[in-house]
Amino acid sequence: MADFQAANLGTLLTHSPIYTEKESETAFLLGGIGTGNVSLGSRGQLMDWELYNKPGKGNRFPYSMFTLHTQHADEKHTCVLEAPVQPPYSAARGDLRDTAGLAHMQHSRMRAEYPFCCIDFTHDELPVEVSMEAYTPFIPLNADDSGIPGAIIRFRVVNRSQSDVFVSVAGSLANVTCSCDRNDYGYLVNAGKTRNEVRKETGLTGVYMTSEGFPPDHPFTGSLALCTTNPSCSMKPLFYKGNWRDGIQDFWDDFASDGKLQEVVADEAHCSKIRHEDGMNIAAIAPFKALTPGEEYAFEFIIAWCFPNRVRAWKQIVPKAGDVPIATIRNYYALRFDTAWKAASYLKEQMPRLERDTLLFHKAFFNSTYPSYVLDALSANLTVLRSQTCFRIENGTFMAWEGCNDQRGSCDGTCTHVWNYAQAIAFLFPELEISARYNEFGLETEPDGKMNFRSRKMLKDAPWEMPAAVDGQCGTIVRLYREWKISGDHKIIDDLGEQALKAMDYCIRQWDDDRDGILSGEQHNTYDIEFFGISSLANTMYYAALRAGEEIARALGHMDKAAEYERLRDLGAEKMDRALWNGSYYEQQIGEEELVTYKYQYGKGCLSDQVLGQFMAHVCGMGYILPQEHVKKAVYAVYQHNFKESLLHHVNAQRTYAVADEAG
Repeated sequence: MADFQAANLGTLLTHSPIYTEKESETAFLLGGIGTGNVSLGSRGQLMDWELYNKPGKGNRFPYSMFTLHTQHADEKHTCVLEAPVQPPYSAARGDLRDTAGLAHMQHSRMRAEYPFCCIDFTHDELPVEVSMEAYTPFIPLNADDSGIPGAIIRFRVVNRSQSDVFVSVAGSLANVTCSCDRNDYGYLVNAGKTRNEVRKETGLTGVYMTSEGFPPDHPFTGSLALCTTNPSCSMKPLFYKGNWRDGIQDFWDDFASDGKLQEVVADEAHCSKIRHEDGMNIAAIAPFKALTPGEEYAFEFIIAWCFPNRVRAWKQIVPKAGDVPIATIRNYYALRFDTAWKAASYLKEQMPRLERDTLLFHKAFFNSTYPSYVLDALSANLTVLRSQTCFRIENGTFMAWEGCNDQRGSCDGTCTHVWNYAQAIAFLFPELEISARYNEFGLETEPDGKMNFRSRKMLKDAPWEMPAAVDGQCGTIVRLYREWKISGDHKIIDDLGEQALKAMDYCIRQWDDDRDGILSGEQHNTYDIEFFGISSLANTMYYAALRAGEEIARALGHMDKAAEYERLRDLGAEKMDRALWNGSYYEQQIGEEELVTYKYQYGKGCLSDQVLGQFMAHVCGMGYILPQEHVKKAVYAVYQHNFKESLLHHVNAQRTYAVADEAG
């Protein structure tokens, strides 16, 4: 730390809304691309430990927290660096949270501008001011350094008194390195024995946590690290093991006495009787410093992890102890960091560069002229890239669910029609999108050109058997063109161009067999339904794909094919515009009888996705594929007809993302 002065993030986060401890659903995700993550709640609590290659909302680690001790003249204060647990107090048997009965800070105020988060704490009786800063490096065009399995957490403490104050901040972490399940309270439990080891190297001190009894390729194999970069530090590498909650009581009494931790001898004879610490080795480290009046000091921690093996299947069904061994595949990040300690050491060694480059992204993004609420919405959605929705396997391929349920992924296979909508990754981390195109065109495009819209083969799952998705298949052709344009790498087209043209020709045979430029028949699409008749969603995607296919064909020397794609696009776009334009927007052309026969058609409705293909064409620099005036009017009509200032009187029986008097 002597050579590196960390930026004061609290002075930089000027666009963020404020979230107090009362915003109980607010959480900030920490972790790298494809590494798993842990979230920071608005109270300052670590929550939702999702390190084990599958979603884990509600996963809890016992006594994994930060605690402050100050000694000022004859006064001592010790409190958890979190605001108090908030209502509703609905847990049974007094089990609100494992730290609910301990002293806490009085209030918290979270500010977040991705990838940085800052929480200001207040406590009227303390002689110091405390703020928390947390982030994981996020550096566009550097997916590897944006994929580090760990987080940097700092507590900035300022002495506001007129005399010296001794300050110590303890970080504690449970060794949950072979988790297979969780109990009724959400606490993760281990499947085997664990081990805590004290480690020290230049500029880094901490506890390295592992488990025993599992082979290197087992899903339970993993490690954790809790470290500090501060020079003066006391440690408790193993909490006392006695009955009931003796471990946390011993920690609290020890730390509250003088702000320094003492090692203890585990009472193994009573270990099995402990409630939360059953088979759990918990450690704490506590950097300390005496602060002069007005002095500010940063207490810096690194939490890192490595759980290298994921089940080689989309469904991460982890075997119980004693089950037949299951095939696994390594995570990409584990090729760089095969232990949590290596990840922590890398974060420490490279921190000046990693933080500088992350700050450059933050500055470029948040110093733009967009309104603060737009910046907040855009940046918040980047977190999906580093959630359990997305992962990278050992060959570097980027794969993703459509989203996540609390404890499992939702809708597998990097679904082509869903991931059409995601554009940020292509510009921030193009290598990830390129890897997905190699998967889709290289593995999932069949000999006849049909593309499976869920990629399963690479994980040795059975191929997806449903019909091709019209928007997914067309959109993937457009996205290949996008990757080519962004990267400037002609090898992408040399490798995948012929497959893309094969996929384009399949679209023509399947939905435009009379070659009149208009799609017809059954058209499976992103709504998990089939459109019939003429839909501008399907057709604009088709025209964008024809435009991309035309350029790919020319690059490969297929001039006749390029000319035919151009003809179909021009012919179809003019015919579709004439058939569907109602003076305000594009509607669906479908007969009255068909409208009754086929469910889920929208007819004269104003579909929000009606010009999605035009949007993708704009992203790729293709220009207008429909009349400019009509496109602008259609986009305005979507806002005019579909935006609601209040949802109080709007009936929605489907998934609900906004309620009551919220707008949407």
